[in-house]
Amino acid sequence: MTKLVRPQPKRWIDVTQDQSWIPQNVDVSVPSAARVYDYLLGGAHNFAVDRLMGDKAEEMMPNSRSAARLNRAFLRRAVRFMTDQGVRQFLDIGSGIPTVANVHEVAQEQAPGSRVVYVDRDPVAVAHGELIVAGNDQVSVLQADMRDPDSILGSPEVNRLLDFDQPIGLLLLFMVHWVPDEADPQRLLKRYREALPSGSYLAISHMAGDHVNDEARAVTDRMSKSGGGEVAYRDRHEIEAFFGDFELVEPGLVKFAEWRPTGPGDISDDPAVNRIAFAGVGRKP
Repeated sequence: MTKLVRPQPKRWIDVTQDQSWIPQNVDVSVPSAARVYDYLLGGAHNFAVDRLMGDKAEEMMPNSRSAARLNRAFLRRAVRFMTDQGVRQFLDIGSGIPTVANVHEVAQEQAPGSRVVYVDRDPVAVAHGELIVAGNDQVSVLQADMRDPDSILGSPEVNRLLDFDQPIGLLLLFMVHWVPDEADPQRLLKRYREALPSGSYLAISHMAGDHVNDEARAVTDRMSKSGGGEVAYRDRHEIEAFFGDFELVEPGLVKFAEWRPTGPGDISDDPAVNRIAFAGVGRKP
């Protein structure tokens, strides 16, 4: 008789038990937006303080986990679309912790040898990322701020892995809404677009200003206090302008659950969650 084994409940890996890898200047008692996002996605690269913040976010806005999941689902679809178009190198800025269906896994599954550079300003997210991608010489992790494009585009790691004479997939998911208007995000995005060669793609997801309730604002306000900054909610027209002269691929800039969904996992049962953010992919002529 075959013995049936009951699946064990998922356990959180408390990475604080071995702190040898954590940068000395990081206060592990303070929640990190990147690690909270990892927790909401179901990842294990987070601390107790991050899980507490994530639980509070879920209490205040019960669709927090669903929103994180839908954004990750859009990432997977965007990367698969780009690889189908022949893109073999990716720059993921504001990557957080590259866990739970990350870019290099999705890209390399479809196109072995695809190269990926993850960029995040959170030193703990970077330290985690380096552990996750260790041994994969086609993937690298860079600590940098997206608001300093020259430090990213001119970095040795980016130029070691990415060939700026060939198409690149640039991912800015749930990132541009952290850039306030006074920091001139249009100029910032223009700098990145100009650096990309013809045939490159730009994917953006951005919190939507037309369907923001008080609960969502309260959650993002809490996240801002943990170092993320205040969220700039923008309308469709403002977000579309970030693509500049890039040609939006079908279906254009839409709510993120509506961008080429492939199955039930790409859409929430709650219509309000599906409308939380805009998403789109543009191609450089």
